[in-house]
Amino acid sequence: MPIDNWTREQTIVALRTYFSIPFNKANSSNQEIIQTAKIIGRGVNSVKMKIGNFGSLDPELAKRGIVGLSSASNLDREIWKEYSNDRERLAIDSTLLIAKFSKKKIEEVIELNEEEIPEGKDKERLIKVRVNQSFFRESILGIYDTKCCITGLHIPQLLRASHIIPWAKDKKNRLNPENGLCLNAIHDRAFDEGLLTVTADYKVKLSKSIGNFQKEEIIKRFFIDFEGKEISMPERYYPNKDFLNYHFKNIFIK
Repeated sequence: MPIDNWTREQTIVALRTYFSIPFNKANSSNQEIIQTAKIIGRGVNSVKMKIGNFGSLDPELAKRGIVGLSSASNLDREIWKEYSNDRERLAIDSTLLIAKFSKKKIEEVIELNEEEIPEGKDKERLIKVRVNQSFFRESILGIYDTKCCITGLHIPQLLRASHIIPWAKDKKNRLNPENGLCLNAIHDRAFDEGLLTVTADYKVKLSKSIGNFQKEEIIKRFFIDFEGKEISMPERYYPNKDFLNYHFKNIFIK
């Protein structure tokens, strides 16, 4: 196991992992921690402790009365200050570093098929969008413990990181975890189409247009049974109430 000091590059990748897993599951058996350790060439316990150090710097955890480790280094504090409020920069820089550590092209890291890749600035633009989308998905699934906040569905392939204010409408908050919900694919589509919303008191509200189909058993099970139910809240970065009000006023079909 390495005994040398952490580098800046290793610490940036570890911060990405911090934002991609529930803090209460930051243990030596966590697969993302194991994968990160492999990529950056550190021991698993070393990465686990680094996650704990970042936890001590996170005001969102402090709000919940959760305390991290007390061994945060000056480098940890420097990287936290530099990146914690600039998620887009963290997404790009950490992805580039993962590619560097893994000796891969960035297209491979974000699993972009060659036939999808245009040339020139269009390529740069597409890569940036995919990097940001991938980071946002990791962050949202992480804080929601890879569970749909309405149904509790726990199959990653069927989960989506849903933007409360759509991607195209608010560039500033595209990667803000407070602008995200973890939803299954069906409820994600319904949310995007305004067929359901989550109110500012974190309860599911259905559009009246759903009522046109309420006699169908499948609609009852997928939608009617969840009317008024409070969503499962994330470990940190609760959905922003102003964002939820925007969805209710501008997207939800009354």
